[in-house]
Amino acid sequence: MDTTTTPLTLHPFTLADAVRVLAGEVDPHDGWEGGYAFTDEPELLSAFVQTVRESGDPAPFGPYLVRRGEHGAAIGGVNLFGPTSADGVVEFDFGLVPAVRGQGLALHVVQAALTLARSAGAAIARAETEIANLPARRVLEHAGLVEARRSKTAVTYEIRL
Repeated sequence: MDTTTTPLTLHPFTLADAVRVLAGEVDPHDGWEGGYAFTDEPELLSAFVQTVRESGDPAPFGPYLVRRGEHGAAIGGVNLFGPTSADGVVEFDFGLVPAVRGQGLALHVVQAALTLARSAGAAIARAETEIANLPARRVLEHAGLVEARRSKTAVTYEIRL
């Protein structure tokens, strides 16, 4: 099921989508704006394929295409890692094509990811980013996540849902 927030839609990957992208076949329907494709993330898609084949569709967990509007070009992706942990935590990550960065769209992506986490029954949503990735850190903070811990290279953010 798609999750729509103005001006974006998160469209869940299907098994066929993941297999196609892993094979290097980019569907013209994806309409990648700025040239981004999930081919940069083969481990994520391989894990999704394995999960679907072994256990069935993990929805609402797994990878999502981020599209402009309901049917627009793909501009990035979100992954909701699941299932929810025993202490109610769901982790997520996100990324947008360079061509659309700086337009305020990342905040909408994070808000949509939080909506998905909430719908999955999570009590806490968590995201990690590199310390040097100041734009991602600002987006997570603007969405209400707070720093929970820090390593030499990364910052982990959380929010109670």
